Amino acid sequence: MREQTQSNSAAPGDRLIRAGAIVFFVGTVATLVTVAPLLLGTTPFPTCMFGLSMLMGVGFLIAGAGVFQSIAAGRRQARAAAAPSPSPSP
Repeated sequence: MREQTQSNSAAPGDRLIRAGAIVFFVGTVATLVTVAPLLLGTTPFPTCMFGLSMLMGVGFLIAGAGVFQSIAAGRRQARAAAAPSPSPSP
């Protein structure tokens, strides 16, 4: 039962990747919603697109931090698996 619970819980890197993807998606949708009126010439504030594209960049950075955290965790696990196990003393 414990193994099933551990397999369902997300690693910290996975949570960062998911959060970054959500922030990036929100920024993308908001940018697309803003671009349509801008192309039609009906929006009075085209400068807000800078902030929306920054939101996309922040999401990308959060997801990138999650990827690096996952890589670091994988390396730690590989090192722990490759380390010689301590032999019992006689």
